[in-house]
Amino acid sequence: MEIMAGPETDAQFQFTGMKKYFSSYTLTGRMNCVLATYGGIALMVLYFKLRSKKTPAVKAT
Repeated sequence: MEIMAGPETDAQFQFTGMKKYFSSYTLTGRMNCVLATYGGIALMVLYFKLRSKKTPAVKAT
């Protein structure tokens, strides 16, 4: 079996489950990994930016 250089096709790989969507072998899988990472980072930034500030960091005396 000879593999040519260049982007792989999804037909070469028969993955099931999570590997079907988050695979390092296919372009679609790599794209989904990147999007999931960026989405997770964005959610963490929003969480820390929008959470309520109940106690001030420095108390005035």
